[in-house]
Amino acid sequence: MAVVATNLKKGQCIKYSGDLGIVQGLEHRTPGKGNALIMATVRSVSSGKQKAIRFSSDEKVDIVPTDRQKLEFSYADPSGFNFMDLTTYETITLSDDLVIDAKDFLKEGLEVEVLFIDGNAVTVSVPAIVELEITESSEGIKGDTANNPTKPAILETGLTIQVPLFVNQGESIKVNTEDKTYAGRA
Repeated sequence: MAVVATNLKKGQCIKYSGDLGIVQGLEHRTPGKGNALIMATVRSVSSGKQKAIRFSSDEKVDIVPTDRQKLEFSYADPSGFNFMDLTTYETITLSDDLVIDAKDFLKEGLEVEVLFIDGNAVTVSVPAIVELEITESSEGIKGDTANNPTKPAILETGLTIQVPLFVNQGESIKVNTEDKTYAGRA
């Protein structure tokens, strides 16, 4: 199915130059002279690399039909990462390379959104904020409050992030999945 470039939406899958890509961002530009342009940031499904693509406002773009499913993370084993389909209760196993960006946030029971193209999983999206428990963290130095000090903390998934001194081992915190930073206490 083809649509005019001005009707593109973030998250759609498009076919461009023989490759499939997910639209990550769109920007409408109207230069002083000439027609309006659509600048699309597209992440290639095959390589994972992002690139900017310029479309004229009346150019037709091929949209690839996709299916988005909510899956719940169950466990990881040598065969891959196992998720449960919340409607059919079937187990779906995804490979390590497909889950690589999300694995630092996966804990049992976490709901993720998986994008499927022609029945094949392509991307795994975690929520913007996830709650994780601190499994290891040193004590903060009492009185050290200058310049918003932080300390390293290892979370239950193995991810190490910087947290404020007042956060202790055993506490649950909110983590921003976009940039892997502390977002507050849970």
